Amino acid sequence: MRITVFGATGRIGAAVVEQGLEAGHKVVAVVRESARYDVRHPALEVVKVSGVTVAAELVGAVDGAEAVVSGIGPRGRKDGPVTSTSTRAIAQAMWETGVRRYVGVSAAPVGPIPPGDSLLNRAFIHPFFGWLLKETYADLALMEAELAATGIEWTVVRPPKLVSKPVTGVYRTALDANIPRGLSISREDTAHYMLAALAKPETIGHAVGIAY
Repeated sequence: MRITVFGATGRIGAAVVEQGLEAGHKVVAVVRESARYDVRHPALEVVKVSGVTVAAELVGAVDGAEAVVSGIGPRGRKDGPVTSTSTRAIAQAMWETGVRRYVGVSAAPVGPIPPGDSLLNRAFIHPFFGWLLKETYADLALMEAELAATGIEWTVVRPPKLVSKPVTGVYRTALDANIPRGLSISREDTAHYMLAALAKPETIGHAVGIAY
């Protein structure tokens, strides 16, 4: 499969690129013109763009792909509406090039508190981080709502706290729900599921909770 990966210099995007190449896919890594990108592989093409908020600048990277995977997300509380604006441009570029399959990353707090979750999560962790990062989660919720209106075959993955450790391929997932007592997931396993979701038609039009 030929996959265009946005956010390829981020930790989730980089893991998608690495695992995609290992799985035998052809990968187009989209990076900013100012970024240094040292990954080399015969099945890898690197496309540099000035930004990811204007669809016309993304058409060349998307054209010819069978699917798009985006690891774009805010790196800090002050980044602004990064995800919704970039996803809006990506979706438009997909429409213009006839590409329909999309998998992107959101966050667990955008979804509901799961039945059976711990009292600590329900009473403190979810409300506190929902308040602390309310602008970030509002932008992710807007991104999800806009994807639902695009008509493309979208899936978003909602991880809780992200950690870094080698990919295991062992985790829990739930369609349109979060994982009870699911406190963390690695970026590497999040990337693993994002690639796997490309071949899961049952996830189209849905958000998927993921956690250990």
